[in-house]
Amino acid sequence: MVGRGAPREWGVGRIRAGVLPAAGWTMRMDGSSRRDLEDIIGHRFERPELLDQALTHASMTASRLESNERLEFLGDAVLGVVVCEQIYRMYPDLLEGEMTKIKSLVVSRQTCAAIAQELNLERYLVLGKGMKSSAPLPSSLSAAALESVLGAIYLDGGFAAAEKFIKSLVLDLIERAAESGHQENFKSVLQQHAQQMSNHMPVYRILDEQGPDHAKCFKICVEIDGRRFEPCWGQSKKRAEQEAALNALRELGVITEDGDEVRVLPPNGK
Repeated sequence: MVGRGAPREWGVGRIRAGVLPAAGWTMRMDGSSRRDLEDIIGHRFERPELLDQALTHASMTASRLESNERLEFLGDAVLGVVVCEQIYRMYPDLLEGEMTKIKSLVVSRQTCAAIAQELNLERYLVLGKGMKSSAPLPSSLSAAALESVLGAIYLDGGFAAAEKFIKSLVLDLIERAAESGHQENFKSVLQQHAQQMSNHMPVYRILDEQGPDHAKCFKICVEIDGRRFEPCWGQSKKRAEQEAALNALRELGVITEDGDEVRVLPPNGK
């Protein structure tokens, strides 16, 4: 099963109580901080400068080549390879399309940001003055931090070290995504159900929108063969459509929920 909220609800199951430092950002990583972070990620760096670079944002460098952006690029690729191999080995009966859905959720920015936040990588990020504030760090920066650390581990310890770290984070997430039957794509589940039951496609209608152009919220409902289901508000059309589809699935009895966890019922409803 998988939570329908942000994947931050999925525990990575490897952080011991008391290991994480207090919230806040440091301007540089001293030896003690580096060792604390190495304890969290489970890897001792032979080349500690790689870890330092992995946590250095472009706002703190004279050249973007000195920032973590190149390591982020590399880490993203390593993450994809490891996750794809695990899905391939764990689910030999799945076709390419289903494997792709699971992979897309597990390596998504949202999931990477949630893992980074649970590991508290933001605590170690080196940011320019303009980036520091009391507000939460943008999820894109959190996700980039995780990917750049993966890239640093790969360069320092090779593929085996990176694979060990990644597997400790994602195996449970892969299982939950596969078991959910929806990978948080409720629109796809609703479309399949509608086609099987009535051969009518769901239609999404915008009922209202509020807010300035740069931060609009949308109220959207879904209709199937003339039947309108409960509408939902969302901070984007895509999010509102997904929530509206989830409402329709609830009313149609296609899903079961346990707290924040959602599972698609098989055709026999059991």
